[in-house]
Amino acid sequence: MSPERVPEERRFTAPQGFLLAGSFLITLGSFAVLPYMSVLLHQRLGLGIGMVGFVLAVASLIQFAGGVVAGPVAARIGLRRSMSLALALRTAGFAAFVPGLSSPVPAIGALMLVSAGAALYLPANKAYLVDGSPEAGRPRLLSASSSAFNAGMALGPPAAAPLVMGSPGVLFACVAGLFALVGVGHAFLPREKARSQAVACGAPSGSPARSGLSPFLVTVVSVYAFMFFQHYLALYAVPRTSAGYYGVVLMGYAALLVVAQPLLAEWIAALSYPAALRWGFGAMAAGMAAIAGGGHVGIAVGGALLCLGEIVLFLKNDLEALARSACPPATVFGRQRLAAGIGAFASGVVGGQLYAAAESAGSARAFWAAVCVQCLLLPVLLLSRRTARGRSEPRAETVPDLRG
Repeated sequence: MSPERVPEERRFTAPQGFLLAGSFLITLGSFAVLPYMSVLLHQRLGLGIGMVGFVLAVASLIQFAGGVVAGPVAARIGLRRSMSLALALRTAGFAAFVPGLSSPVPAIGALMLVSAGAALYLPANKAYLVDGSPEAGRPRLLSASSSAFNAGMALGPPAAAPLVMGSPGVLFACVAGLFALVGVGHAFLPREKARSQAVACGAPSGSPARSGLSPFLVTVVSVYAFMFFQHYLALYAVPRTSAGYYGVVLMGYAALLVVAQPLLAEWIAALSYPAALRWGFGAMAAGMAAIAGGGHVGIAVGGALLCLGEIVLFLKNDLEALARSACPPATVFGRQRLAAGIGAFASGVVGGQLYAAAESAGSARAFWAAVCVQCLLLPVLLLSRRTARGRSEPRAETVPDLRG
């Protein structure tokens, strides 16, 4: 092999490159409008805050828990058609917002269409991305996918800010057009190498022995811990710094995620699962402690540490879930979405009560200290549960030959 030649496994195929570019555009369009949805429903359509919260909770439940439908749909119609169907639903949903901006009922229906499309798309997208790729290539592909999604998440809200309140109809029409164009591109993707089949799921045959940790459970717990940061940093940071500084922290967070995850992917893949838990939750605990310290520096450093924790845990959970299951990848990723939804829901419920209690006690910093303690305890509990399971299961041991 000549030194100039790039190894084949280091390249992206044309379909993979298109999917990564499409992932960026899809998330750019989605996050141009979805972060402002509570404002539109409340201020423009007149829904009460309580009703807005209920609507957004239902939409989130559809978006996350609906991922379990992606596997059966892909098994029946294939990954490419699943993605096309999902994009058609999202295109119709964003287009329906244009006439729906004068009445809450069609607007809510449009939001549910968008959420249903999101539930179908991401598991099929990730499954198509890794289709036919060796296990060693999965960290690179999944980390690149995450970077593309996060780049869109970072740029979507500022790109839409000039239009979201003044001309929302124009914004939704542009987003619907963007999704329609990306959907047309998906129709030209080649058929996946291995059509998803409905199979009995279990451990893949011939797979190496792995720790007894459940990727589903670890994903629930990982998202539960992380979403305290996602849900409640604004309430804490804006009064202590400024809205502008908070926005800079979020953009820096997204930029770090986009750059660092591909660079760390192979290292994360090489970590044992227990080591990844210690690194990931340890970084989250340190980040929560830094935020509790308050001030501009503490919040920025805390965000960077939380970013490291997210990179390690979220990528490792997906890799372990794929490696441990004989199910089609779309089914695996759908279950991971369900786990993320459960974790996010639990974090919202617990976090609201915890933050209210901390504020009533006169110290919002106590909230972050309490979350830091949880991040320290959670890997200990997960690993002790794994040890207890290992002791309760019969071990295959070598029996000495006593016949001679």
